[in-house]
Amino acid sequence: MKDASYDHAQHLAERVRDTMLATDRVAQTLGMQVSAISPGHASVTMVVREDMLNGFGSCHGGLLATLADMAFAYACNSYNEMTVASGFDVDLLGPGKLGETLTADARVVSQGARMGVYDITVTNPSGERIAVFRGRSYRLKGKQVVPT
Repeated sequence: MKDASYDHAQHLAERVRDTMLATDRVAQTLGMQVSAISPGHASVTMVVREDMLNGFGSCHGGLLATLADMAFAYACNSYNEMTVASGFDVDLLGPGKLGETLTADARVVSQGARMGVYDITVTNPSGERIAVFRGRSYRLKGKQVVPT
């Protein structure tokens, strides 16, 4: 059974998601959806469209990194402390293909008072990893995403 503090943290993460999505022009333009969120975790999906393909007919690597970065942003901010990226590394392992729904799943590895580390895996519909991303975050102490 989940306790009231878990329910509060989950509800807060959902409010943060809704607030961020309302003004997230990149997510809106690229058709990204936050399919799951909880404290320290977020999953974001994106359907590969024709205008996202590179010269070889696969999803542009920069868009794979953007998808992972989006999941990273939502996972970092899910605690309702405004958090920004301080850096990331990404490895592209395979192609995203036209029409596929890609999923970026972000999970907290370590979260201190200011600095955090998150691992993000991007998979295709078959569950194959096509990118891995490690993000480093920095919390802006005292600044909330949504009022509590």
